[in-house]
Amino acid sequence: MMPQCSRGVFALFVFHIKYLLWFCAVFKNRAKIGRRISLRHMLDDRDRRILDTLQKDAGISVTDLAEYVALSVSACSRRIQRLEESGHILRRIIVLDRERMGVPTTVFALVKTAHHSDEWTETFRRIISDIPEIVEAHRLTGNHDYILKIVLPRVEHYDVIYKQIVRKLELFDVSASISMEELKQGMAIPVGYAR
Repeated sequence: MMPQCSRGVFALFVFHIKYLLWFCAVFKNRAKIGRRISLRHMLDDRDRRILDTLQKDAGISVTDLAEYVALSVSACSRRIQRLEESGHILRRIIVLDRERMGVPTTVFALVKTAHHSDEWTETFRRIISDIPEIVEAHRLTGNHDYILKIVLPRVEHYDVIYKQIVRKLELFDVSASISMEELKQGMAIPVGYAR
């Protein structure tokens, strides 16, 4: 003889079973999506070769690049698009010849300041951002607070840049060093650590 149960209990039982099955399906689908996303962002050797080649010559044709990395043109194009979407490729730029552009001289200015507030730093950032000759700026540890890489038409022009800064902001000390010879140059970074 089968035990009897009310329709309400049976309906509740069916509801819980359906909910459990739905939950399992959603969880399984999310796990698949998570695996797809993590696999999609993992770089392989071809991705690294694409990145290394593009950072040395962003103007290379997709056809030449595809041949170099042994991919079809469409597969190579999809990989480049994926690398841009994932943020591995921030932008593509053209590097100009500094001699022809009239700024062959490089000066590194080491800056010390007595001020370390966020407000002072933001003002400093804004001032140096408005000076195109300052091509790089880094906040440092150690004896100096900042280093500025400045490109100039000639050494004497450094004084113009220096005055543009100190007229707008108080600095504790600035010492400048002139680059005598560039031993290594380029914007390429190692791709072996990329994830």
